[in-house]
Amino acid sequence: MVRAYVLIQTDAGKAMEVVDRVAGAPGVAEVDAVTGPYDVIARVEAADVARLGRLIMDSVQSVPGVVRTLTCPLTG
Repeated sequence: MVRAYVLIQTDAGKAMEVVDRVAGAPGVAEVDAVTGPYDVIARVEAADVARLGRLIMDSVQSVPGVVRTLTCPLTG
């Protein structure tokens, strides 16, 4: 199992819409709006690195309002 935090920047005023859309995606364990340089943070899980990449592309980066993501894989 591969786990990661995905830090998400959104268009102005779109954070809660992004939270709602990302929250229902398979592999997304948790998602919250935050303040600071990123607007949303999601904790995601996948069977392997390739599936993690696909999950992020399909379920996070493709969501309307998402501007940029930064993936932080967890170790251990």
